[in-house]
Amino acid sequence: MTSAVLTDWAGAGRRQTGRKRQPRISDGLRFAFYGRMSTKEHQDQQTSYLWQHENASELVTGHGLVVAEFFDVGYSRRLPWSQRPKARQLLAALTDPNRPFDAIVIGECERAFYGNQFTDLMPIFARYGVQVWLPELCGPYDPGNPVHDLAILQLSAQSRREVLRSRFRTTAAMRGQAREQGRYLGGRPPYGYRLTEAGPHPNRADARRGRRRLRLDPDPATARVVTWMFTQRLTGRSIASITRELNENHVPCPSDEDRKRNSHRTNETWSLRSVAAILENPRYTGHEVWNRQRTDREPIDPAAPSRGYREVLRWNPASEWVISTRVVHPPLVSEQDFIAVQAVRSTRPTADGKPRVYLLAGLMQCGLCGRRMDAHWVNHRPGYRCRHGHSSAKPADATRPGNLYVREDETLVYLSGQLACLGADLNQHNLVKQLRDHGMTIICGVDGWMLGTVADATPQIPTQRRPDRLF
Repeated sequence: MTSAVLTDWAGAGRRQTGRKRQPRISDGLRFAFYGRMSTKEHQDQQTSYLWQHENASELVTGHGLVVAEFFDVGYSRRLPWSQRPKARQLLAALTDPNRPFDAIVIGECERAFYGNQFTDLMPIFARYGVQVWLPELCGPYDPGNPVHDLAILQLSAQSRREVLRSRFRTTAAMRGQAREQGRYLGGRPPYGYRLTEAGPHPNRADARRGRRRLRLDPDPATARVVTWMFTQRLTGRSIASITRELNENHVPCPSDEDRKRNSHRTNETWSLRSVAAILENPRYTGHEVWNRQRTDREPIDPAAPSRGYREVLRWNPASEWVISTRVVHPPLVSEQDFIAVQAVRSTRPTADGKPRVYLLAGLMQCGLCGRRMDAHWVNHRPGYRCRHGHSSAKPADATRPGNLYVREDETLVYLSGQLACLGADLNQHNLVKQLRDHGMTIICGVDGWMLGTVADATPQIPTQRRPDRLF
């Protein structure tokens, strides 16, 4: 109550001094305010909103009032407006002839626009007769003013430079921290480890705020499972065999072990991929490893870059990994054994010592279920099979159709007849090259083959189990 009385008194005092009163909506333009904040984990949302809003309010003082607000939280400036919820709402509101605002005022240009975004959006604003006011221009943007155009170019370059500079500094610092200090740089701990405190944070300001340095320590419940996996793999056991035994013994899989951080996952059993990922993770040697993955930005529509980009997670080659120079947490496997396990995975010796060549690998598709067929050596010759999603890591399903087997030599004879019209020189290698160059696939069924594309295959899983073979 006291604060309200004090506020009323202060407001009355300002009016008595003869300062200019705040304009009514009828006195000027109606503005829609737009602001943005990306790193919500490291910024105070209310503070960021207030200074941007105050910046915009000071700009429009004497010209009108802010009557609508759009403020995005947790979205990068690199995202186009169509991919930011509040910005998207603002663009949608432009099309309404009864919209409550006449112009848009930006809290800070570099937070609202990135790269060529402002230039791409201006035709839309102009189409609906909406001015854009920028604090950096001290007023509305004038498309006919070359000084404004130059300022926009400089602001766009500055926005991009700020992002690139921050990214370079951050990645360079993280690379040094991982290699020289072996610091844990965030993310969920690998299966078999848990996070424990390891003393005060090395940044003094963070340490004064109570932050602690973290490290990986073996998890009593799961570390023995990881050690067992490496031991079994060193004996020559297949990944499928290890996976099957884990499931038969009802060992909780990583997502089931940590349900709090995996509530979005429904798989409650071990998969081949999860076991292989553990056996390929060098952090189990006690070294900190960083930069195993990267996030690439690809245009949603290459023909229209203004539509924005999507983020794609990809694995980096081992040569780009950053590995600590010393052991920084208790290892679950020795470095020698880890390297030996990778050799077991990559080396597949044959009985006669000769390499096996599959000319049609990647071109064979099952006409029953639509899956790509696996290369399979049978009866001393190359062939292909489809198990319709089954693997030896899973128990047999009585309703699953029988495996589909196809011989490579007979398939090549069939293809030679189908593609004879393409030219006289159609040896096996040229024939396969023609298929790959034209994006073709070989769709295999019980009754024979069909040449087409991936989209031509219509999965038709039979309800009764029966052997499906082509010899």
